[in-house]
Amino acid sequence: MTSVRHAGNPSLREAEGYLDLLIPPTAQLRLPRELRMPLAERALLALDHACELETWSPHALFLRGQALRIMERYAEAVEPLRRAAELVPEDQHVRLALAWCYKRCQRLDLAIQSLEEALEFAPESPILHYNLACYWSLARQVRRAVSFLARAFELDPDYRDSVTSEPDFDPVRSHPYFQSLLSVIV
Repeated sequence: MTSVRHAGNPSLREAEGYLDLLIPPTAQLRLPRELRMPLAERALLALDHACELETWSPHALFLRGQALRIMERYAEAVEPLRRAAELVPEDQHVRLALAWCYKRCQRLDLAIQSLEEALEFAPESPILHYNLACYWSLARQVRRAVSFLARAFELDPDYRDSVTSEPDFDPVRSHPYFQSLLSVIV
């Protein structure tokens, strides 16, 4: 989630609670799809109720985008996430979620743009560099992918463990630049 919580609005807290269940810290704790969908629907209902009398805050927009993303309604998730990113451009969680949805809407260009804008506010964020490496790989831009991946490794060497199982790197996996980065011993 984000570091911003809204203690004053019980419906927003309810939506956050559902989403906390739906976005676990590890993939092993992920709920099955048949449990995720009804909880995401409940989060959307809570958000609709929370925002009936007030305008949508950036946090509520982010939560709505997250609920729609979990429901695999990526195109619908883009709008609230885009609006949240405009209101809080420095929030890398919003930018990551937005880029994730753009990727699934076949808009790699916008996914890359979203993360590059996030880097302006968080240049030392390893997850931004890693995801940019993934997206540049999918765009078959080997040098850019390797450059961002190398920076992710510098910032957090644990990202090395993710590369072998990451299908986003399949388009560049056999390229000599990519291979040379992976052969470097840290």
